[in-house]
Amino acid sequence: MLVAEVFDISKNKVSEIELDDAVFGAEVNDAVIYDVVRMQMASRRLGTAATKGRSDVSGGGKKPWRQKGTGRARAGTSRSPIWRGGGIVFGPLPREYKHKVSKKVRKSALRSVLTMKYQGQKLVVLKEFPLEEIKTKKFQEVVDRFGLRKALFVTDERNEVLEKSSRNIEGIKMIRSEGINVYDVLNHEHLVILEPAVKKLEGALLS
Repeated sequence: MLVAEVFDISKNKVSEIELDDAVFGAEVNDAVIYDVVRMQMASRRLGTAATKGRSDVSGGGKKPWRQKGTGRARAGTSRSPIWRGGGIVFGPLPREYKHKVSKKVRKSALRSVLTMKYQGQKLVVLKEFPLEEIKTKKFQEVVDRFGLRKALFVTDERNEVLEKSSRNIEGIKMIRSEGINVYDVLNHEHLVILEPAVKKLEGALLS
C-alpha cells in the first residue's frame, strides 16, 4: 500500500493515510489519457458554425441574361457559388462533435492521472478544511501557506462555503469527488483532496 501524509490547513502533519495501489500506483497509460481528454474537449465544442448553400441564399430566381448571343458565359442564377453573394460550396454545417468513451477507459485514464500526481509529489491530502463563513482572504491564506499556484480541490460532499470562498481565486478550482475528471486533474499543477474524498474516489474507481 502507498502512504500519503495528511495535513491540517496550518500545514501541520496530523496523520498518514494508506492509498490503494490500484488507484494511486497504477500503470500510466498515455493512450487512454489522450482518448479521454480528446473526448472531453470535443464535448465542449458547440458545432453551431453554418453557411448557406446555393439553395439557401435568397434571390437568384431569374436567369441573369439570355442563354446565347451576349458573349458571356452561360448563367442560370446569380446565387451560383462562383458569383459574389452566391452560395458556399462544402461550407460548415451544424454538427455534433461529441463521441463516447467507455466507462472502463475513463476510469483507467483517471487512475493514470492520479498516479501521475502522486508520483510527481503534487498530491496534497487535507484532514479537513474548516471554514465557518465565506472568506476568500482566509482561503487564500491556506493556498499561500501550501505554495499552491494552480490547484484542484476535491471535496467529498457539497460545501457552499468553500466553493464560494475559492471561486474568485485565480488558478483554484473546487469540485466534488463525483465530478473529478481527467482534464481538470491535468490542467492543474496540484491536486488537493480532503481525506474523506480519498476513499470515495478509490471506491468509485475500483467498482
